[in-house]
Amino acid sequence: MGQILAIDYGKVRTGIAVTDDMQIIASGLTTVETPKLIDFLKKYFSENSVDEVVIGLPTDLKGNMSDIETEIQKFILVFEKEFPDKKINRLDERFTSKMASFFISQSGKNKKQRQEKGLIDKVSATILLQNFLDQKR
Repeated sequence: MGQILAIDYGKVRTGIAVTDDMQIIASGLTTVETPKLIDFLKKYFSENSVDEVVIGLPTDLKGNMSDIETEIQKFILVFEKEFPDKKINRLDERFTSKMASFFISQSGKNKKQRQEKGLIDKVSATILLQNFLDQKR
């Protein structure tokens, strides 16, 4: 059994989280500059066994797609071409950034660490992946 990798896609940065090989625990992996995302994934997939990918589905409170969805759709087309063997799952990512900010604030990090955007993206990806694992069970 391989890992599941989550992508919290952003225009500038993208948060990445992965499970362990048993697909039990979600952990934040890193934050990648979005233009370098495909290259990062090529390297990561060549070094690790990844069965499937979860990509956030950005919706507002009314269930409408946010503007970033257009960019995500373009990314998915490139992803499918580069990695045709990887299953893609989409999951509502509503509130993940707010939850990430809350969890970071509760973690004892100082103000400068709490405001680091990359940390928020990575924690958001972790929450997205944990939500996916919880739904899968």
